[in-house]
Amino acid sequence: MSTTASAYQATFEELGTPLRDVTFVVVDLETTGTNAKEGGITEIGAVKVRGGEVLGEFQSLVNPGQPVPAFIARLTGITNAMVATAPDIALVLPSFLEFARDTVLVAHNAPFDVGFLKAMCARLDYPWPGFDVVDTVPLARRLVTRDEAPNHKLSTLAKLFRASVSPEHRALADARATVDVLHALFDRLAPLGVTHLEDLATAADPVPPEVRRKRHLADDLPDAPGVYLFRGPGDEVLYVGTSVNIRKRVRSYFTAAEKRKRIAEMVRIAERVTPVACATPLEAQVRELRLITEHAPRYNRRSKFPERHSWVRLTDEAYPRLSVVGGVVAGAAHIGPFASRRTAQDAVHALHDALNLRQCTARIPLVSKNPGSPCALAGMGRCSAPCVATNAPDTSYAPVADAARRALTGDPAPVVRALSDRIATLAHQERYEEAGEVTRRLRAFVSGAHRAQRLTPLAACAELVAARPSGIGDAPGRPGGWELVVIKHGRLAATDVSAPGASPLPLVAALRTTAEHVEPPVAPAPAAHPEETDLLIAWLDSPGVRLVHLSDTWACPVRAAGAHADLTWASERVRNEMDEATPAREPENARHVDTMTAC
Repeated sequence: MSTTASAYQATFEELGTPLRDVTFVVVDLETTGTNAKEGGITEIGAVKVRGGEVLGEFQSLVNPGQPVPAFIARLTGITNAMVATAPDIALVLPSFLEFARDTVLVAHNAPFDVGFLKAMCARLDYPWPGFDVVDTVPLARRLVTRDEAPNHKLSTLAKLFRASVSPEHRALADARATVDVLHALFDRLAPLGVTHLEDLATAADPVPPEVRRKRHLADDLPDAPGVYLFRGPGDEVLYVGTSVNIRKRVRSYFTAAEKRKRIAEMVRIAERVTPVACATPLEAQVRELRLITEHAPRYNRRSKFPERHSWVRLTDEAYPRLSVVGGVVAGAAHIGPFASRRTAQDAVHALHDALNLRQCTARIPLVSKNPGSPCALAGMGRCSAPCVATNAPDTSYAPVADAARRALTGDPAPVVRALSDRIATLAHQERYEEAGEVTRRLRAFVSGAHRAQRLTPLAACAELVAARPSGIGDAPGRPGGWELVVIKHGRLAATDVSAPGASPLPLVAALRTTAEHVEPPVAPAPAAHPEETDLLIAWLDSPGVRLVHLSDTWACPVRAAGAHADLTWASERVRNEMDEATPAREPENARHVDTMTAC
């Protein structure tokens, strides 16, 4: 894994094809109507140009195989007599396709002309070559204002740009006029940063000029997986992102595809983009998280403040209680981390709903010298009131604390069952808002327990080396190699891809030798951003991953929270209760239950 962001010099291939080096074939058709499926072509005209120079022309009348309507004949001057002896489209089309081979097609109102060409190919059972197509109409709409021209017809644009040929509804003349219009539009696009073929795909997008002019920021970026950092006038990091192709992703910020107002504002401020090329997409995702945490860019919303994550802890005292905390300590049971304190508190409420844990915050000695006053929970039988134990310890509290500890670190089924019964009762009583609230609490608890139980074994593992075949599915590299990953205490310590056909073992040894040193954390918290460890766990769960080396045990409890992650058991319990209680109203109630369980 690289440790610094360095300058990158892109190759000419990565920069794209300059417009001056692209061979265009500007085509125009005359037809018997506007319906490509039913109509026929009466004339094809085309001009091949590159770098402003005409390389060749193509023109042929075509027998459409049907009469030319009178109004078409008046418009174009092409009569039935003229096309009667003309070659059929089956003879003309192959010649045109050969003339246009390996070029970019251009037309004024391209869907019309290209639509007819595709229809003719389909009619003759020819494969469509898959040309790149440029339409001058949307380009003109973007670049020519109403003050300059009342419309964007070819004749109007040809007059505006002083084309050398006037369009006359004949294919070759109209194609020649379109060439002059195309070159005039290119002259207007250049100051906006549209200088390469790849730029034309979004050149007609309604993008503000000050944004489009910054397209050059993507020119020197690599076509490789990695991270990119938008930097402001003071070289401050404005935004951090990741992609499997840095250059293509950054280019998209300067197109209409980018709809986010905050990001559009960021692009206006940005002065340069720094790439960090990575060996694998996994490394890119990890580096993105680390850079966001390091720089806290103001235009990134997620993952900036891992220290704000909350945990739920069963305290280590004579009569344990649940507490929402900002970190973990050794020897205590925890679940989480939770993205917000509110979600952590929901998980606490779920446990309180199922177990008679004390909810007071005072630290209570094993035997109180001065008896306290029992709270309302004690009066309702929801707490054994250890605060009033003066003669001997409250032995009835220990089983409750043990049950809470097992629910946090092992099998949460008792909590899931208790809350599912509560949800079913509320749903039967048509108290759906309360049922939704309990469901939300249950989901918070299960997800927090599931996350902690997945993080704990990886956080405790000093070193894990895994591999998966490269070039298959979303795996990087070419087939025949291996994507290798070294994980230490839940943190990515090294990664690389082996060469196809070569033994990966020497690279494994090198990665283990040069991998980052990671100090052991206090489990279940990993030695990295929790989201980084989540990414690593997801990668380890992906198809084809094989363990190469493992320093410690890596396992999760058999009866763990993951079995209840989708709340299937709770949902079934509610449905069964509703079916038994009110079978006649099943459709209506089932609809309510589905709404509740989706909360």
